[in-house]
Amino acid sequence: MNEKKKWKPLDLAYIGLFVALMAICSWINIPMAVPFTLQTFAIFAAVSMLGLSRGTVAVVVYIILGAVGAPVFAGFSGGYGVVLGLTGGYIVGFIFTALITGGIMKVFGKKIPVMVVAMLLGLIVLYAFGTAWFIYLYNRDNGAISVMAALTACVFPYIIPDCCKIALAIALDKRLARFIREK
Repeated sequence: MNEKKKWKPLDLAYIGLFVALMAICSWINIPMAVPFTLQTFAIFAAVSMLGLSRGTVAVVVYIILGAVGAPVFAGFSGGYGVVLGLTGGYIVGFIFTALITGGIMKVFGKKIPVMVVAMLLGLIVLYAFGTAWFIYLYNRDNGAISVMAALTACVFPYIIPDCCKIALAIALDKRLARFIREK
């Protein structure tokens, strides 16, 4: 007989806590073409500490909250216009980042090298998805933009800070993992 995994109230509390962390981390921002925020840190922290299913649910709930208008995105913004806008590909890409990062850690474990590779691959997918979305919408609405120009605006300035966020998420996971039970 196939048993369904049931979540306990504590699981829902953890999901809510990480949704709040994602919102808070998005509010800490430096306005740029793609705002510099701590969202990616919160995504990686959620997935590493909560695991694939709870971490991904936290990301989806965060995006849904923002899409319906709660001001949880960068600059206290919200609404489907943000999700469908120039930088919305990065927001939607958080789901794929969570799935890839969490999936790799679920299959290969949570040793530090595995976590680094999982998060870097998740980040690459986030960059690819978000930048492709940015290029498509920019070309449609504003005229042509080259891939190199889009990468210069949307990816290159973020590589080192995002690697630091990965290191911070891993350090936080290793420090707090014993308190948050992963399923």
